[in-house]
Amino acid sequence: MRWVYRSSPWRNLFEDRQPGDVGTFLAPLKNVLDAAPPVESPLHNAYQWQQHLVETLVRYELPAWRISQLISDHNALLYRQAITLSLDEMQSQGWGAPPVDYCVLILGSGARNESLLGPDQDNALIIDDYPDSRHREIDGYFQALGERFTDRLDEAGIPLCQGHVMARWPMWRKRLGEWRTQLELWTQERRVKRVQQTNILLDFTPVAGEAYLAQALSKSVADIVPKRALFMDEMASLLDELPVALDRLGRLKGSIKEAPYSGAIDLKHQGLMPLVSAVRLLSLHTSVRKVSTRKRLHELGEHSASGVTRDQAEGLVTTLERLQQLTLDQQRQNLSLGQVADGWVDSARLRDDQTHMLKYDLQQIRKFVNHVQSRVRSGVP
Repeated sequence: MRWVYRSSPWRNLFEDRQPGDVGTFLAPLKNVLDAAPPVESPLHNAYQWQQHLVETLVRYELPAWRISQLISDHNALLYRQAITLSLDEMQSQGWGAPPVDYCVLILGSGARNESLLGPDQDNALIIDDYPDSRHREIDGYFQALGERFTDRLDEAGIPLCQGHVMARWPMWRKRLGEWRTQLELWTQERRVKRVQQTNILLDFTPVAGEAYLAQALSKSVADIVPKRALFMDEMASLLDELPVALDRLGRLKGSIKEAPYSGAIDLKHQGLMPLVSAVRLLSLHTSVRKVSTRKRLHELGEHSASGVTRDQAEGLVTTLERLQQLTLDQQRQNLSLGQVADGWVDSARLRDDQTHMLKYDLQQIRKFVNHVQSRVRSGVP
């Protein structure tokens, strides 16, 4: 076997220069940032630049969890650009300024600051309450805004959501009072579809507009959802629909029917999602209001009612980081070969130590999911 060593850029930080002279060290990062599309320009192919940014960050040996935060920040910037350009276009076409306050929300992994290199759009829109007599006028304005900014994001390389979870659709564009009513209706029924829709909504962060609307929606979630015992029990049951990629003997086992090739493991749906979903449910159950999985775990580790110790929480954070690293590494490999950056990981590419740790991490996720289900069903706290 031939070993190839690559010198760390950090080892050159003090080489042949004074400690304050870091121009050469920072040159790759400066170059990629200088090549970023201008904020005021159209968003065509902005996602392609993001891939160059990620490769540069990898050269600086940033871990995948930190890179995912920066990807999320860049995607949020693209959202703000798309919304600003859309509002300017509407103003020039005679639509005028927004008729009432509004707030655009990013949902899902972007809201949790956990985006990797296979993005799609998940967003929603809160509109401040207005009289029904103005519905056609005001909702028409925000429908036009939703269609415009989601189209621009699609052009930028963040595709339209195939599940239609976007502000361009009435389901995800509502007045503040309607969102509260929607939550009350969804949680009255123990139905899988309602649980899935609620889960989508539970991870959100404001990206443009008035943040007080997002804060009000967050309060409605905390006031309504945890008190619906049967609905919470169904949320716990739905975790069974996200089994980790292990067989009953603890061996790696992917989703054979959907696997794109032999040895492929859907690490997104059979690793990251079970962990993220369980953390979200336990956070809701114990009144933890954070959005990112890392922050939720840190708070759960300090919250006696969670039944999770600080050490267990830190261990699960480390598990999350390792799964993100494996996924990002595979996505970069796929892109270098002209393939899609998805959530599948080739188990044949893993070293023995990586395979061992992946099995361990999936076992810890399975145990944690069981803990969360037991906690929620028991009614504790």
